[in-house]
Amino acid sequence: MLFEATTLPNGLVLKNRLVKAAMEENMAAAGQNPSAQLIELYKRWALGGAGLLISGNVMVSRKALTGPGGVVLDATSDLALFKNWAEAGQQNGTKLILQLNHPGRQMPANLGQQALAPSAVALDLGQFSKMFASPRAMTLEDITEFKQQFLVSSQLALQAGFAGVQIHAAHGYLLSQFLSPLVNQRQDQYGGSLENRARLVLELVSLLRAELPPSFMISLKLNSADFQRGGFSAEDAKQVLLWLNPLALDFVELSGGSYEAPAMQGDSRDGSTLAREAYFLDFAKELQQEAQMPLMVTGGIRRPEVAEQVLQTGVALVGIATALALVPDLPNRWQQGEALSPVLPAFRFGKKPLQALAKMAYTRLMLRRFGQALPFWSIRRWPLAMLLLDQIRLALLARRYKKQLGL
Repeated sequence: MLFEATTLPNGLVLKNRLVKAAMEENMAAAGQNPSAQLIELYKRWALGGAGLLISGNVMVSRKALTGPGGVVLDATSDLALFKNWAEAGQQNGTKLILQLNHPGRQMPANLGQQALAPSAVALDLGQFSKMFASPRAMTLEDITEFKQQFLVSSQLALQAGFAGVQIHAAHGYLLSQFLSPLVNQRQDQYGGSLENRARLVLELVSLLRAELPPSFMISLKLNSADFQRGGFSAEDAKQVLLWLNPLALDFVELSGGSYEAPAMQGDSRDGSTLAREAYFLDFAKELQQEAQMPLMVTGGIRRPEVAEQVLQTGVALVGIATALALVPDLPNRWQQGEALSPVLPAFRFGKKPLQALAKMAYTRLMLRRFGQALPFWSIRRWPLAMLLLDQIRLALLARRYKKQLGL
């Protein structure tokens, strides 16, 4: 099943069911445009055999980034570079869509921008909380502007030749914050009941579907849960999916967690026991009875037999992220019968936030290595040096970003 073609509701045929899920590359060039290295990386992934590639975070606003090396797609972007990216990532019969996002309160403080959120509730990461900007509550005008930014970015993605977009409503970013009762403490039509908290997500999906051609793929990434007590729950996610059913999405990707509880990396704050691979598979099995659109499961899948098991449950697409950062041609090698199972090295830091930062730093280094020739050195032996160098690089990118905006 893994290497069989499948047709999405918009009529687009994917050559197989393996999807490169989004990772935060932080590889933008000056002006927050896609760099030559990022374009080369997506060429390698396209030639590597996946049926669909989903980009890392592409931001809809220059004032709201998840990291200083983030790509932005707006009216001032260099569309020629985005066209080059779309062409590179759609070789070999592969399709490429852009994941569009807004960080909300999960924005680094060193970018010098005012963070926005449903309510003025800051991230709680203990001693690491100060790394993120303190948010202010969004006004209704802010919400209207946000929806327009998403629409403009989607229209530009269409012009550039991408096959579609994915709306990021998971991992604690802005749309996920609206869904969460822990973060969303509004008293208006966008807060309170689950129906109100889901209103912005549903309005945004409806807006894009109405303004973009039916052949243009629209996907949504949704948390199966926040994995925090009192947060967005599995039952909440099930109800949101029911509300999404009539809105003509081409697929929904299920994931989970946030910066505070990174279940997408295998950790959770509520003590839940997560399977080491395909964390969100059990939830997807339940939703198969309710979902009227294809579902995609992402989370720790790194072996072909696990990917096959996912598909046997009725899930349409299998998302792979970290494993493709380690072996970009993994789909081709699986298809050729190689029993590869790429895994990140273990980083032994006492604090979980440091472990998460180390994992992200290692992944970013591997992505840059595949996008350009970088010298090899023993990361496993020097994890602290790797983490420090990554933080220095991000600080330099933040300085460049602030200089571009005159901050």
